[in-house]
Amino acid sequence: MAKSQALLSHQQVLKVRKPGRYRDGHGLYLQVTQAGVKSWIVRYMICGRARHMGIGPFPAVGLAEARQLALSFRNQIRLQQIDPLEARAAQRAANRLARAKQLSFKACAEAFIDTYRAGCKNEKHAWQWTRSLELYVYPIMGDVPVGEIDTPLVIRTLEPIWNGMTETASRIRGRIEKVLGYAITAGYREGQNPARWKGHIENLLPKPSSVAKVENQPALPWAHIPAFMARLRRIEKIPANALELTILTASRTSEVLGARWNEIDFEAGVWTVPAVRMKTGREHRVPLSPGALSLLRRMQDLSSGNDSFVFPGAKPGKSLSNMSMLMTLRRMERSDITVHGFRSTFRDWTAEETDTPRDVAAMALAHLIPSKVEAAYRRGDLFEKRRVLMDAWAIYCDSPAPALAFTPGPAKSSVPPPPRRAPDRNKLMTVPTRAKSSR
Repeated sequence: MAKSQALLSHQQVLKVRKPGRYRDGHGLYLQVTQAGVKSWIVRYMICGRARHMGIGPFPAVGLAEARQLALSFRNQIRLQQIDPLEARAAQRAANRLARAKQLSFKACAEAFIDTYRAGCKNEKHAWQWTRSLELYVYPIMGDVPVGEIDTPLVIRTLEPIWNGMTETASRIRGRIEKVLGYAITAGYREGQNPARWKGHIENLLPKPSSVAKVENQPALPWAHIPAFMARLRRIEKIPANALELTILTASRTSEVLGARWNEIDFEAGVWTVPAVRMKTGREHRVPLSPGALSLLRRMQDLSSGNDSFVFPGAKPGKSLSNMSMLMTLRRMERSDITVHGFRSTFRDWTAEETDTPRDVAAMALAHLIPSKVEAAYRRGDLFEKRRVLMDAWAIYCDSPAPALAFTPGPAKSSVPPPPRRAPDRNKLMTVPTRAKSSR
């Protein structure tokens, strides 16, 4: 029969110095380390397995308190079949979660953005995240603990801008959802995401498409391109050159502004844009027409090294700003169009003036193939076919401009495009154009 009386006295606990474990009642032991540090351990059996749990150091936990704790743990096992170690771990986790829930939404968002920034292709994206949250989210929920944010609070944040700034509001909802998703994964909150759209917010707010019509980027009519290019080439400034290359290659702003000389192969006439700078996340080869190559050779005189930017900015080691080409358009009194709109201009010209297959035109714009099955089997990038198309586009951009094809200021829909010119057979004999009836 196990002895019920205590085996240790207070004086023994005070005087013992020899390292080891000294048994008391109810599975309680005094542990003495080599360094002379004393602490209490409770030994118990549960499910046929021996467990040891520390319950505190001596003298912070005295003999009487240690005995009381040991007895309560053994009763917990006997009466409730609860493992004290697991119960304590669960309580500590609950305490950590309670503390984490006090983390504000703003602090959680800043932590997420720091993580998100590392994967951004453009620092501007991270800046847009921060700025939009500062303007529309932090004033309402920035100081609210992230674990306490609920659906009504999300709706109260979005409602003031949902009807008047629908696209912005939709992006902000997605950003709130990502921050709260990060908080759930990191253990800062529990339950479902109150900012999720499908099956949740969509039941409380109208669909963005029904509130505001999605408008495409304002674009220059393709028939006005020759006159526009003639005027653009009279501006001898780096931003104008960047805009010209953007048009000739039908590329995105970020792709052109980030271009470096080590991406350009003059001999092969190829510009290879690395995957990190592509919206699709895939490396993209751009065929360079003779006009594009000529422009790039002019820019070489301003180069400071093989890895420098093709279009350097005012500060060393920096490229032109994102606003540089847009400001060129404004100086030309063309605030009615955008830089990105020239991709639409190119696509319209391709559809109207050539027999280019849809896939070739899509790859010229670095668009992904919509069908995942087809994309899985497509290995080539139709480069040679794209080269023919881009050469034809460059020839058209360099063609003589009709006298009334371009006037500064907003283009008026009531003014018809200039009459189409007969193609120069010598230049366009290899271009996939449709047979045109004489006009």
